[in-house]
Amino acid sequence: MEKNTFGKRLGSMLKVDFKRLFLSRSFYIIVAACLLAPILILVMTTMMDGTVSVDPQTGKETVIEGFDNVWQIIGSVSDPNTSANAGGDMSAMSMDIVSMCNINMLYFAIAALVCIFVSDDFRSGYAKNLFTVRAKKTDYVASKTLVLSFGAMMMVLAFFIGSIVGGAVSGLSFEMVGFDALNLVWCILSKMVLVSVFVPIYLIMSVVAKQKLWMSVLLSMMVGMFLFMMIPMLTPLNATLGNVLICAVGGALFGVGLGAISNVVLKKTSLV
Repeated sequence: MEKNTFGKRLGSMLKVDFKRLFLSRSFYIIVAACLLAPILILVMTTMMDGTVSVDPQTGKETVIEGFDNVWQIIGSVSDPNTSANAGGDMSAMSMDIVSMCNINMLYFAIAALVCIFVSDDFRSGYAKNLFTVRAKKTDYVASKTLVLSFGAMMMVLAFFIGSIVGGAVSGLSFEMVGFDALNLVWCILSKMVLVSVFVPIYLIMSVVAKQKLWMSVLLSMMVGMFLFMMIPMLTPLNATLGNVLICAVGGALFGVGLGAISNVVLKKTSLV
């Protein structure tokens, strides 16, 4: 008899999960939202740029400042000498439009993709039936990590494409200050690879909450906040191959470590 190895079981699970992902309506809705969000942000902030609002109680005037160039919505340059021209100093903690409405916020949206996908498994009874019939929990966790990491990468890519379209529509500058096209490629790749750090975190929160979608999303958001500040540091606009490798190593460590914890949670808790 042919031995049923981990590789064969994982391959079978991957086929099923990729098929379910591509047939999932929520996946396309989330990706479409990631594509449209930067277009709307860039167009609206450009229209509002320079608008003055007055506090009726204090009479203090506030000038709304939009994006200076398209790349600000993607990230900032790590060198403080050039960051002012290409997206703002990363060390600055100002809560303005530029610092809040950028691609880094997308990592919270990834929680929605992971939590919805896993919650559907438990809510429909698919997970219980799957574990009863054939699959091991290790196969389930590994497959979900890989498939949902792919889905999250598609979200990052959609946001980048939307940023290009939004910049063209709003007439913003595409000038690269402090970085070049190759750095931009490494930046996008590092952001795509970095999702492999967040997906295992959201996955473990999802298997803890199981069919309770609201709880899994809430837990994911709370834990994700602790790692949010590392995103601009690891994926600046002037990123290099080293940034990609660091993100890849971090993703591998988080995937294996948290994957093992997710496996234990599934073994020690009820599947309903």
